This record gives sequence, structure tokens and C-alpha cells, in this order.
Amino acid sequence: MNMKIARLVAVIALLAGPAWAQMPKPHVQGPGEPDKDKTPAQIEAEKAAERAYQRSLGSIQEQKSADPWGTVRGDNAPPKAGVKAAPAKPKTPKTAAKPETSAKQ
Repeated sequence: MNMKIARLVAVIALLAGPAWAQMPKPHVQGPGEPDKDKTPAQIEAEKAAERAYQRSLGSIQEQKSADPWGTVRGDNAPPKAGVKAAPAKPKTPKTAAKPETSAKQ
């Protein structure tokens, strides 16, 4: 008898989940709906937040460009004159015939 009651309670709990998920939620503004009117306190709070944001942008220091090899190369070391880059290999066209090698030997 207790097992039947436990099963019944479990089935009711499983069926109540989807029903609870369909309960009305607070309204979320959609993309086509007009904005709600703001109170003067909300408008003043947004202006204060914008001013604080602009002040914080002014206090950021100018960043130097990152040069991870600067300590190895040195800041004022001229490039070496004797070192040249290796010439690039010419690319073969894709339509060029490949030489065939015979498997018989």
C-alpha cells in the first residue's frame, strides 16, 4: 500500500513539472514593443552612470604597444645588414604533370 502511494506521488510530481513551467512569468519586452516611460529618478541615475563611465575612460593611461621580442632584440637595435630572407620557392601550378615512377624494378 505504501509503495502504491509513493508511485502515485512520483507520477503526480512528474506531471506537475510541465504544468508549473507554463505558469505566467513577468512580462519581458519584445523587439517590437515601445519602451516604457522612465521616472525622473531613473533618468538621473542613467545620466550619473554615463558621467561616471566617461570619467573612468579619462583616467585610463595610454597603453604602449606590446612587443614580446623587445627584450631580445632591444629597442634601438638596427636590423642586421648581412641577413637576408630566404627566397620563396616558386609554386608549381596544380595542372603540372607529376613524374611517374615505375613500380617494376
